[in-house]
Amino acid sequence: MLRAMSSIRPLSPELVNQIAAGEVIERPASVVKELAENSLDAGARRIEIEVEQGGMRLIRVRDDGAGIAADELPLALAPHATSKIATFEDLTRVASMGFRGEALASIASVSRMSITSRRAADAHGTRIDAQGARTPQPAAHPVGTTVEVRDLFHAVPARRKFLRAERTEFGHIDELVRSLALARPDVEFRLSHDGKPVRMLKPAADESACLQRASALLGETFAQNCLRIEHVAAGLRLGGWIGLPTASRAQADQQYFHVNGRLVRDKSVAHAVRQAYEDVLYHGRHPAFVLFLELDPAAVDVNVHPAKREVRFRDARLVHDFLYHALHDAVADARAGERATQPAPVPEALHMRGVATYATSTYMTAPPRQFGLGVREAQADPYAALLGVGSGSAAQAMRLPETEAGEAPPLGYALAQLAGIYILAENAHGLVLVDMHAAHERVTYEKLKAARDANQVRSQHLLVPEAIAVSEREAAAAEEYSETLAGYGFELDRSGPRQVTARRIPALLEGADAAQLARDVLAELAEHGNSRRLEELQNELLSTMACHGSVRAHRRLTIPEMNALLREMEATERSGQCNHGRPTWTQLSVAELDRLFLRGR
Repeated sequence: MLRAMSSIRPLSPELVNQIAAGEVIERPASVVKELAENSLDAGARRIEIEVEQGGMRLIRVRDDGAGIAADELPLALAPHATSKIATFEDLTRVASMGFRGEALASIASVSRMSITSRRAADAHGTRIDAQGARTPQPAAHPVGTTVEVRDLFHAVPARRKFLRAERTEFGHIDELVRSLALARPDVEFRLSHDGKPVRMLKPAADESACLQRASALLGETFAQNCLRIEHVAAGLRLGGWIGLPTASRAQADQQYFHVNGRLVRDKSVAHAVRQAYEDVLYHGRHPAFVLFLELDPAAVDVNVHPAKREVRFRDARLVHDFLYHALHDAVADARAGERATQPAPVPEALHMRGVATYATSTYMTAPPRQFGLGVREAQADPYAALLGVGSGSAAQAMRLPETEAGEAPPLGYALAQLAGIYILAENAHGLVLVDMHAAHERVTYEKLKAARDANQVRSQHLLVPEAIAVSEREAAAAEEYSETLAGYGFELDRSGPRQVTARRIPALLEGADAAQLARDVLAELAEHGNSRRLEELQNELLSTMACHGSVRAHRRLTIPEMNALLREMEATERSGQCNHGRPTWTQLSVAELDRLFLRGR
C-alpha cells in the first residue's frame, strides 16, 4: 500500500547524523577504523585499541598524537568540522587518511562517546561527553587523545540485529589492525579484547623489521615465499612484497593494497593483479601481496566512498597498466634457483608519510656451464608454420647466463634421475629436486611465446564475415580501439549502434567462436582500456603444445641432458612453476637433511 507524501521539511541534526552513521558505521570495526585513522593523522607513534564483546560494549582508542585543544573539543563532535582541510583545493589534494566530516558526529549519534585529550603545551587534559551539555571538563591525561565508545547502536537497536557473533565482529577489528600495522610499520600498535592482549607490534626500525612484522601478521609462509618489489614510473611508485606463485592461496584473504597509506579495494587494481599472475597460477588460486602505491594526492579522490574503502584514480588506465607491468615483470624475473638476499638499505627519500617502500630483490646470478640437451634444440619447430617462424628463429634461442670457473650454479649439477620423473642435483645449499616434465614444459612454453611475440601475430581471414550483436558501449570500444585490435590480429568493424563485424581473427585461434571472442575482448577494452583475452587463449593453446612437446615422465636422461635442463630453467622466466602453477623444483638444505637423519643429536 502506497503512503501519501507529506510536506517537505528539514530533518533534525540527530536524524541526519544517524543517517550518516548508517553509511559510515557499518560495524564496530568501522568505528575502530575512523578513530585509528584520526590518530595517525594526529601524528601518533603509539596506538592502543581496547575492545569488549567484539566492540559492541566498548571500544577505546588511545594515542600519543598531537592532541586537541580544550576549546575545540565541542567542535570535534560537530558535523563537518575538521582541522584537515580549509579550502576546496585542500579537498582535491587530501594528504591525510581522508575526510568526510561525519565520523565522530555519526559515532556519537549511535553510542555513548567521550573524548579526553591533551596537547603538549597544556597543563592538564580535558574531557567531553558527547551526550548532554557537551561541556569540557578538566581531566588527568598524558599528551595525546583517548576516544571511548560504549554501547554501540544502543540508540538504534535495529542496527544491532545486523551485527554478527562477538567472535566475528572482533575478527573484523583484528583484520583492520593488521592492515593498519602493515601500512604503518613505523607506528606501535596494541590490541586487546576483553582485557586480554591480542597483538603487540613494536615499531619497525628498518626493512628487515618490516618483513618481520609482515611475518607476524601474515605468517612465516608469506615471509619465506615473497619477493620484494620497487617500481617507479610516470609519477607513480609501487613498493612492498608479492607472494610467489607457488605460495598462492585458496582465498583472496592476504591481499593488502594501500594508496598513499590507505587500504583500499579497487576493481581495476584487482584486474591488473589477476593479469600479472594469469600465466603462473592454478585456476581459482589467489596470490598474496602487501603493496603500497604512492602518487600525487591530486591524482586520486579518496572521498568517493562514505567509509573510504574505495578511491577513484584520475587516470585509472595509467594506474592499471603501471601495476600490471610492475607485477608481471617481477613474477617473470623470478627464475628457478634464485634466492632472495637480505633486505638492502632503502634511501631515506623512498620513505613517504611513514610508509616504507622496498628495493627490488636482488638474487644470486644464474651461472651454468654449457651442456647440450637433445630435447632443447628446436622445440618450436613442429609449430613453426603456425607461428610464422623458421626453424632457426633467434627467438627460440635462450641465452644462458655466464658462470665463473668453480662457481656452482643456483640449481647445481645433476647427480641422478629418480623414478624416471625427478632430477636430483647438488648445489651450494644441499639437494635440489626437479620435476623434469614440469620444468621442461615451462621452458618449452616460454620459447613458444617468445617465438610468437618476436614474429608478431598472424591473422586468419574468416571465409564469411560474422555480424555480432554487442552492447552500445562495446561497439564504441571496437571503433575506439581499432588499432589495438589490429595489433592482436583481430579485425572488428563497427557496423551498427549495437553491432560489429568480425573479418579476421588470430591464426592461432582458427576455429574458435569469433562472436564470443569479440564480446570478451570488447568488454575488457570498454572496462579497462586494454584486453589480454586473445593472448590468454593463445597461451592456453601454446601451453598444450608445450605439454606435448616436452620430455615425458619415465624417459631416461643422460647427466649432460639433465644439466642442460637445469641451465635452461635458470635462464627461463617463471621457471619456478609449470604452466599450471605447480612448483618445478624444491630445495632441501644440508641442515634439513641432517635433521632427517638426526645428525648432531
